[in-house]
Amino acid sequence: MDFTNDNAALWNFILQMGTIAAILIAANVIRRKIPFVKKVLMPTAVLAGFIALALRLTNIIKIDIALMEMVTYHTIAIGFIALSLIIPKRETNYSKALVGSKTGALIVSTYLLQGVMGLVISIGLAYTIKPDMFMAAGILLPMGFGQGPGQANNVGSTYEALGFAGGQSFALSIAAMGFIVACTVGVIYLNILRRKGEFKKVDENGSIPEAATVEDFQNKNEIPVSESVDKFSIQIALVLMVYLATWGLATALTQMLRATENDFAMSLVPLIWGFNFIFGSLLAVTLRGIIRLCRNIGWVTRQYQNNYLLARISGYAFDLMIVAGICTINIEKLAGLWLPFVLMCIAAAFGTLFYLKWICKKIYPDYYYEGFLSMYGMMTGVISSGVLLLREIDPKFETPAASNLVLGSSFGIGFGVPMLILIGMAPRGDLVFTVLGCCVVYFFLLLAYILFFKKDGNRIRQL
Repeated sequence: MDFTNDNAALWNFILQMGTIAAILIAANVIRRKIPFVKKVLMPTAVLAGFIALALRLTNIIKIDIALMEMVTYHTIAIGFIALSLIIPKRETNYSKALVGSKTGALIVSTYLLQGVMGLVISIGLAYTIKPDMFMAAGILLPMGFGQGPGQANNVGSTYEALGFAGGQSFALSIAAMGFIVACTVGVIYLNILRRKGEFKKVDENGSIPEAATVEDFQNKNEIPVSESVDKFSIQIALVLMVYLATWGLATALTQMLRATENDFAMSLVPLIWGFNFIFGSLLAVTLRGIIRLCRNIGWVTRQYQNNYLLARISGYAFDLMIVAGICTINIEKLAGLWLPFVLMCIAAAFGTLFYLKWICKKIYPDYYYEGFLSMYGMMTGVISSGVLLLREIDPKFETPAASNLVLGSSFGIGFGVPMLILIGMAPRGDLVFTVLGCCVVYFFLLLAYILFFKKDGNRIRQL
């Protein structure tokens, strides 16, 4: 084999990943050292993505688009699998679990609201001034704003294959605009609260979280940090093993659906692969339960997962996903789509703002501002955007707002299953109005659960 630079296939992956790594480090330096950028609160990965996009569009660097799309697709699944392998506390207060479930319902209801706004715009344009508009395009609004570049890339690519020209870039552009909205509207609202005296600016140097302790790396009964195999290697092996099983499950489901030769069943195939991270999360939770069962009956004596290392794997995967996703946006493919793009982004920015301002008062009466800001950041960007806004008003995470983001996202997976079916139905032109109606009905069902469901109880046991 030729190991020199003449072998482009051998060195391409390293060169591309090295370039992304250098841009990520540079973005971190810029965010910390330039006051204006620091005040904007834009996540480092988002800033790195925009820098990489600008460098690519100006031909300063060459980005392998196909490779970056592959990285975006795989890292979202790897990140969620790592998160799902983390061992939760055995018990939690029932009221906290109830708030978590209502937060999950809130997350999905916000997706539905964004989807309804997007569909109304895309269908309205298709029947008026833009008859060539792909009517299901509006459902990409929650995929970009609410889910971020990973899901925007997956569903956008699926819709592009189903006839939406420029669908992938359209969805990724919506995701990129979502980050901008989170970092501008969110910061403006923070400044308004500050002027009203609702909170005081905190010295960033005084709000640095505590450093990791020895217990984070070596809890009781865990495998040693380094024995015959390194502990980090075990975490990587667990994640990749679950991802391999995810591929196997998705392949089996695909073969079953294709065997039916039914049009509706066939339309679900792209969604199985587009939402592979959900299957990965479910398999990871299953593996976590199996390992715990084996420990309880004595077949396994050591704890194999390390929460700290799994969280770092997840964080790296999501950072890489964001950079790779944003830098692949193709501005040229947005030609002819600027009107729906602008209308949808404006509708999502302000519709999400007013809805969350109202509903968060119902769910988080004791920490309304913290709950609202964290949710708005997440529902227009990703979870890190919500945490960044939250740290400005609650730097030590003294309220439950930060944990609600994680707990609510777990419940949101269950609440979001019906929406996956609707996303699969939407590209069929004869079903788009049915999808719109179902989104409206499901939105009000979740809203009723948030507002009216109450139940007494003491404790609830988690996996």
